[in-house]
Amino acid sequence: MTGFNDFAIARALHVLAVLLWIGGVAFVTLVLLPACRDLAEPADQLALFERLEHRFAAIARGSVLLAGASGLWLVWRLGVWERFADPAGWWWMHGMVAVWTVFALMLFVLEPFVLQKVFAEQARRDPVALMARIARLHRVLLAASLAVLLGAVAGSHGGWHFG
Repeated sequence: MTGFNDFAIARALHVLAVLLWIGGVAFVTLVLLPACRDLAEPADQLALFERLEHRFAAIARGSVLLAGASGLWLVWRLGVWERFADPAGWWWMHGMVAVWTVFALMLFVLEPFVLQKVFAEQARRDPVALMARIARLHRVLLAASLAVLLGAVAGSHGGWHFG
């Protein structure tokens, strides 16, 4: 029997967290938001979206925390801090940190303390424009996440080093 492999466990947890998190973002962006816009009257779209998306929020927060903790552990365990000094060669490492930071800020700061109030006010004024803005933001975040994810998988297996 082999011994405890903390690296393999950390990598598996990291992949699981990213799968749940970005997979959820893809579902919200590509399925939930369009369905809310199609199924509800404009004045009710935000309320429907928030009611349904709320079920994913705890999963997203937990996944983002686990991805950050396991990613930090992997960088420390592998001793690869120097990669952050080479943004061209290890662009996807910077991308992972940037995407993680944006989502952490969105989930833990902006959504609970800022966006709920802003969205409520904008929904009263122009619910159609608000839902279009939310959908556009989700598409941009999903595209950035998928680009970094693709680069990270290829980069961690020897490809896409530009330095």
